Amino acid sequence: MRILLVEDERAIAEPLAEGLVREGFSVTRAETAAAALAADETDLVLLDLRLPDGDGLDVCRGLRERSDVPIIIVTARGEEADRVVGLELGADDYIVKPFGLRELIARIRAVWRRTSVRGQRHGPLRVGTLEVDERSRSATLEGRELELTPKEFDLLAALARDPGAVVDRRRLLEEVWDTSWLGSSKTIDVHVAALRRKLRDPHWIETVRGIGFRLRAP
Repeated sequence: MRILLVEDERAIAEPLAEGLVREGFSVTRAETAAAALAADETDLVLLDLRLPDGDGLDVCRGLRERSDVPIIIVTARGEEADRVVGLELGADDYIVKPFGLRELIARIRAVWRRTSVRGQRHGPLRVGTLEVDERSRSATLEGRELELTPKEFDLLAALARDPGAVVDRRRLLEEVWDTSWLGSSKTIDVHVAALRRKLRDPHWIETVRGIGFRLRAP
């Protein structure tokens, strides 16, 4: 997962970025409101409110006007009014300093689970004759409903959101199993094998050696 960390205090930003990288996240830093608004799109934003060239709430508003990117406000401002305004402007969560890295990572994963399909709620995902409906948590192939376990469905949905694109193992572990520990990635292979059997053609899910998997119609 790619994270934009918007924090001007280097004594806070540097160890926080290092901790997130150790947990498998990719981190881009911005120290000003202008840099945050000009940064390339990422998967999630950690946003401080006290910035040298503006208020983080204005950054939150600007990001939300153009994107559905998940935003977690990370600040020393713990007043209820700030929390309410931040959430009303479109932030997905609000965490007050000081906090532990474990808590922050838990918040990141919780927000990611809630928002990862925000842009896909207009209808089922379709890949050839395969249809995946995340609202009803059902999948059909050529009109026949597939009998999937919850984790098999989550894995199939994660691949179906961007058909043809390679989804790396770390991202699958984060989205489906809520972990970044690559030592457990063998469980992905077990579930991929089960999905291939249920899809009745192993070519639906292609293994990209050393990276991950991609879904495409055979």
